Amino acid sequence: MRTWRVGTFSMGASLIFLGLFLFFSKFLGLNLADVLMAWWPVLLVVLGVEILVYLFLSRQEQPILKYDFLSIFFVGLIGTTGIIFAVLSSAGVMGKVEEVMAKEVRSYDLPAFSYKTDDSIKRVVVRSVGYDMTVEATEDKAVSMFGTYRVETAKKTALLKNADDIVTANQKGDTLYLNFKMLPDEMGPFNSQGIVAATILVPNDVKLEVVGNNDSLSLKPRTLVNDWNIESSSAVTVDAMKNSNMTVKTVGVDQLSGKEWKITEEPKGEELDAAGPKNAVYQSGDGKYLIHISNAYEVKLNINQ
Repeated sequence: MRTWRVGTFSMGASLIFLGLFLFFSKFLGLNLADVLMAWWPVLLVVLGVEILVYLFLSRQEQPILKYDFLSIFFVGLIGTTGIIFAVLSSAGVMGKVEEVMAKEVRSYDLPAFSYKTDDSIKRVVVRSVGYDMTVEATEDKAVSMFGTYRVETAKKTALLKNADDIVTANQKGDTLYLNFKMLPDEMGPFNSQGIVAATILVPNDVKLEVVGNNDSLSLKPRTLVNDWNIESSSAVTVDAMKNSNMTVKTVGVDQLSGKEWKITEEPKGEELDAAGPKNAVYQSGDGKYLIHISNAYEVKLNINQ
């Protein structure tokens, strides 16, 4: 009598089909996950064919039925793997995994931004979301912005299509408000926050207020002819001209860099602790225009000729 080992034929046929799928996938450029998801139903066909063959032979003779447990386990393992891939794909997990694997760090230019100003605008308020910025005074009658941003993405096209995707401008009365937005990003354990390096040009004859968010801020007042107020930025660098007509005043700053600072006393007259927050001032010329910096961890002063 013939001995029939159920599972042996299925394992052999499964290996043949899997090898063919993988072989042709190299030439057709198919994804391995797609191959496994498309191939695993073949296991059901192979097992069904083996059962039908056994039933056909059993009508002519009485075969002895035995199970090849190793083969059955191997076939079941491959089938289970394919089913898992299919379930993950239907749930969108495979797409996310492929997207993460294809991610690269890419840099793009910020979309150009410009807002024409006139005599009706007396003040500009800039609200940051934690990105590094450079603010520079200019004689142009416009508030403009340029720079770059860097993100980790699988897309080869820029995430920001226009300036409204990163900043909004609203004029209320005599004040122009610039509110920055976070870069578009998907939540997940493998996503990292993008980096923005922006330069903002502000007319030198309007008041400026910058509300930071523990970010790094570089100030280039140049020919400043109005007051600036800076608060809540972690690190502030002031590039001042030697013959400028301005005063730089800091309140509650932990670290000061620059030999030109003059340490002042607290409003109550108490002596400052050398290791604690400091109030300091730097004056150039008559010191007519004021740059007031508060709630910063470090302020660095650079004097340019």
